[in-house]
Amino acid sequence: MALFFYNIFLRLYVLGVCIASLKSKKATLWLKGRAGILTAIATWRTNIGENEKVIWIHCASLGEFEQGRPLLEKIKIQYPSYKIILTFFSPSGLEIRKNYTKADGIFYLPIDSKKNAANFIKILKPSLVIWVKYEYWFYYLNELKNKNIPVILVSAIFRETQPFFKWYGSLWKEILCCFNKIFVQNENSVTLLKKIGFSKNVLLTGDTRFDSVIEIAENKISLPNELISFCTNNKVLVAGSTWLEDEEILVHFARSHKDVKFIIAPHKVEEERIKEIEKLFDGAVRYSDFIAGKAASQVIIVDNIGMLSNLYKFATVAYIGGGFNDSGIHNILEAAVYGKPIVFGEEYEKFNEAVDLVKLGAAFSFENVLELETLLIILFNDKAANVAASIISKNYVLEKQGATQNILEYLRQISF
Repeated sequence: MALFFYNIFLRLYVLGVCIASLKSKKATLWLKGRAGILTAIATWRTNIGENEKVIWIHCASLGEFEQGRPLLEKIKIQYPSYKIILTFFSPSGLEIRKNYTKADGIFYLPIDSKKNAANFIKILKPSLVIWVKYEYWFYYLNELKNKNIPVILVSAIFRETQPFFKWYGSLWKEILCCFNKIFVQNENSVTLLKKIGFSKNVLLTGDTRFDSVIEIAENKISLPNELISFCTNNKVLVAGSTWLEDEEILVHFARSHKDVKFIIAPHKVEEERIKEIEKLFDGAVRYSDFIAGKAASQVIIVDNIGMLSNLYKFATVAYIGGGFNDSGIHNILEAAVYGKPIVFGEEYEKFNEAVDLVKLGAAFSFENVLELETLLIILFNDKAANVAASIISKNYVLEKQGATQNILEYLRQISF
């Protein structure tokens, strides 16, 4: 019965994407990217040679890719004879990373079905499969299990609200049985899995995102002198992955504190969103125009993708968007690795690192404009408070590194 409803869900999902594609560019990309995808993968497999061994790494979207990136790149070095194929479920991941050079092939994952899974795995013949954090597609995982192909799940995190732990979770528990090893981020995940009978194949290693952000921070990328000049000797707020709700709150502080410089990188870099920010912030300049020579007095709007993680190094204070959406805040580790005080909205409880940093005094949550203003005035003007939060942030990230090496150690012990 559970599988019946799962199949209904898959059909409704595809139908929903088809309807959404009438207006949504993302949905259109989702559909077009999967047209003829099995043929494209078969061609890729033929071109690399039938005898070449393949490691398949799957990520839902861009965030999961960045989470798995340090592992992928270490595997590339330690297993040079293997080819790596990288798949994405979402256009948000593939369209941004389609030219990533460390993978030998990058494709959309065909929608889950018994036929697609059988054909995909028959064509690909992977020797090892790694899924990052989540996405539990039954037919793919079941087919891999039936073929005795080792599958691991890395940087996984589990919560009581997930279906694995509900009375109707039989299918989901069956899915977990397909993983040879589940590497989890925290003790709570270990405890939850143990309650439903999973302990031997579960290992607490932490989150590979810590390794990822450390590598990004250590990889020195030169940024334009104009941007450096904009930030030098100024109070700077870098606001990352913002939504309209975030910007509507930030604009009040910007209007009353003209001495503070703002760099705003919206969650979605679309013309409509950029225009919304331009209307809110008087005199705001797009990054592309700024680099082309247009002066910016107070606010720069980042109108490209991929810069944000490097921009946090310029921040006096980092603002993380998403805290007023049900889905919650975005990645705070990209700012924490540079040793920055961090502020965000009230929806953050689902994210362990945010909860930890709030408790430690390096991150601060607020509910309204007045609370934000109070926080920012302190963090911009009280040097001791700023430095204390900064030290805690950076040390927190550095102490959490090492998940990637733990997973690699496991791979060295198995045959694939």
